[in-house]
Amino acid sequence: MPVLPIASAALLGLASAMAGEASPRQDPFYCAERSLGRYFYCALPREERKPKTETDKRVETGLSATAEVETIRDELEELRAEAVLRPTPESVASYIRFQREQLDRASTFSDMWRRALWMDPSLDYNLERPASGFAKRAWLDDRKDERQQALAGLKDRYGLFYFYAASCSACQTFSPVLRGLADAHDLTVKAVSTDGGPSAAFPAWVRDSGQKERLGFADAPVPAVILFDSETKEVTPVAFGVTSQAELEERLFILTQKEPGADY
Repeated sequence: MPVLPIASAALLGLASAMAGEASPRQDPFYCAERSLGRYFYCALPREERKPKTETDKRVETGLSATAEVETIRDELEELRAEAVLRPTPESVASYIRFQREQLDRASTFSDMWRRALWMDPSLDYNLERPASGFAKRAWLDDRKDERQQALAGLKDRYGLFYFYAASCSACQTFSPVLRGLADAHDLTVKAVSTDGGPSAAFPAWVRDSGQKERLGFADAPVPAVILFDSETKEVTPVAFGVTSQAELEERLFILTQKEPGADY
């Protein structure tokens, strides 16, 4: 009986498999030695090729994304010029097809843009500054509450210089507005007359004896409202000319509570 030859052959097959002639994923006895056919465990699966991405294509052509866009733009212009100068059915159809391809690109980009915003809230500026009517109303209500709380605390640190002239009609219009702001938020206002005339809204006015120049606003028009920080001793212009109380409140809120760029 050929038991020993078969056993020897099997051992040799196993040895050859261990030496690398058969894949570790294959059975060395059936696949390498016995060659009993292509069983499912003998034929290794082929590696699937992934479809080429746009980045792969650019790498092959050596073009950057910017260069590729320029190439597309140039081709679109060339096809349009050809269609305009020589308007045959073929030239016009070629232009329409190519233009439609680019419109499809733009549509895909717009769709992916909104999907990216949906998936990553940190990208969606509407969460910080809503644009829709319903959400904007809620945002404005929260903003108003925040502003009112901030303005209520300004009196402990800030004061206002108010430069006016009794002969200035704009000052006569604006003075009651500033008086209303000061009363609403208990703010201290130092009214300084540049022409020596009185102010009905601010009976405790003083004559300008160089304050306007020392603060750095010698040539500034009146009426002028200047914010003074008692902690840092810094002065910041708030408004020149006639300004509404609501606008003054918003400016004071931004100047004292918001870092530059934080509100955009």
